[in-house]
Amino acid sequence: MQTELKIAYADYNAVKYACTHWHYSKSVPCGKLIKFGVWEDNEFKGVVLFSRGAAYTIGRPYNLKQTQVCELTRVALRNHEHNVTEIVSKCLKLLHKTNPKIELVISYADPEQDHLGIIYQGGNWIYEGEGNSETYLLVHNKRVHRRTIGSKYGSSSLEYIKQKVDPNAKIIKTKPKFKYLYPLTKKARRKYEHLHQPYPKEIK
Repeated sequence: MQTELKIAYADYNAVKYACTHWHYSKSVPCGKLIKFGVWEDNEFKGVVLFSRGAAYTIGRPYNLKQTQVCELTRVALRNHEHNVTEIVSKCLKLLHKTNPKIELVISYADPEQDHLGIIYQGGNWIYEGEGNSETYLLVHNKRVHRRTIGSKYGSSSLEYIKQKVDPNAKIIKTKPKFKYLYPLTKKARRKYEHLHQPYPKEIK
């Protein structure tokens, strides 16, 4: 008999624990978060997080305001019985119920982590194609996003970071991520359906 699945709001302490223990990034996303916790038979299994994403222009390609779009930024789960597509689907329904102004959810599958986006394909997300590649700096042997470096040190210039922070710093370019869209209403799905491309089946 399958366990009972429950989705509800999670506090920051639960979010921090799940992200640092059960997500490959080992970090909590910056900025304002919509935080959903996942329980099976009342046992905490992790979190699903939505946010405004790293770019403040996230909604611009779709002519949406910041309040109309968000990004699925973390799925941080320990061993669980229900499949991830089902868990994310229930979180999307609760997101729509509690934030009716949000029209579109965006998420990325990272080929650097051998992720194709199978949970999105299983959930009937729209695959828009590959996003832009991202630039990181390797500082003190830790990969850090260039925007984070700029915020912390006042500049993301490699020369500046080498002079002021780590003389062995290097630039790292990642593979483009697979970009998925989930419209939260039938009207929105009709609006974005034309963007749908065939799902990727392998990482090149």
